[in-house]
Amino acid sequence: MSIKKGDKVKVEYTGTFDDGTVFDASEKHGKPLEFEVGANKVIKGFDNSVIGMKKGEEKEIKLQPSEAYGDRNPQLVKKVPKEQLPKDREVKPGMMLAIGLPNGQQMPAIITDVTDKEVTIDLNHLMAGKTLNFKIKVVGVNE
Repeated sequence: MSIKKGDKVKVEYTGTFDDGTVFDASEKHGKPLEFEVGANKVIKGFDNSVIGMKKGEEKEIKLQPSEAYGDRNPQLVKKVPKEQLPKDREVKPGMMLAIGLPNGQQMPAIITDVTDKEVTIDLNHLMAGKTLNFKIKVVGVNE
């Protein structure tokens, strides 16, 4: 039976960048990734890639940013007054922050520049604009 939308699948995977750096792998989490195909629980290209596969099947895929976390959006790079940030620690480029949203959720941001008066923060997803490679093995399917 081939996998179709609505099936619940378990996959083992390794995700790498084009330079071979591993950014994530199911073995890091100690168990396969489980998700419902077509329910938008994983990135679009990963979701679509398992359709038509069978239990035990393996494949390698390359996802362009449009099939993964999207392209970088320059409008998500903001300058904020330095005094709006926590004063209990020094802010430096490369630091991660959690930005509170009006709905109560937290959004990760990375500091890209610091001056005497302003801090530049980037709200793009850390993998926006990146091509992602995955090695996938289907280890379970429930219709």
